[in-house]
Amino acid sequence: MRISKEKAAENRAALIRAASKLFRERGIDGVGVAEISKEAGLTHGALYAHFRSKEELALEALSYGLDQSASRMYSSTINGMPDLGSYLDDYLTADALHDYASRCPMSASASEIGRQDKAISARFAEGYMVMVRAFERQIADNEPGSDALARAMVVVATMIGSIAVARGAAKGNPQVAEQVLKAARTMIDELMLAQPHPPAAPGHEAGRAPRPS
Repeated sequence: MRISKEKAAENRAALIRAASKLFRERGIDGVGVAEISKEAGLTHGALYAHFRSKEELALEALSYGLDQSASRMYSSTINGMPDLGSYLDDYLTADALHDYASRCPMSASASEIGRQDKAISARFAEGYMVMVRAFERQIADNEPGSDALARAMVVVATMIGSIAVARGAAKGNPQVAEQVLKAARTMIDELMLAQPHPPAAPGHEAGRAPRPS
């Protein structure tokens, strides 16, 4: 029985959402196509009607997650530019450590992307550079003439890496995870040539601080 183009598009989108969620939660190599199909409420055969391989689906799922991250970054703006202070407040939090499914796909998959194919690696690099360019513009505004691109590349790598490290430590040593997030935010503020933020008030989440000026 043939389905409408609209229904086919819905099914394809459902598979991408399901794959994006499961890949972030359990890794690309940790999830099979049968599990993705089940999560999407579809059959195994339906997946292959839309994607020639798991790798092709993984590329679409990564793109979907990166688009989500970009939307999150631009959810709050100042003069048409992303409010990167607010974005950092949201990114470097204890809550982010336990929310794999809807958070940055780069921090969830950085350690395994290198084992995937060239197309996935290229998309990862593209998503990384989207974030870098946003921070580069902010750094250049904060101090014209600085090496804004180099600083921005380190900022974004620090964001991704600090979440990955804090997640690795969180179950066994939550204090280390908290220290990683706080230290990352301090160093990022320095790299962005922004005014240092004061220590978080008692009861505030780890990693939260006023946005850079």
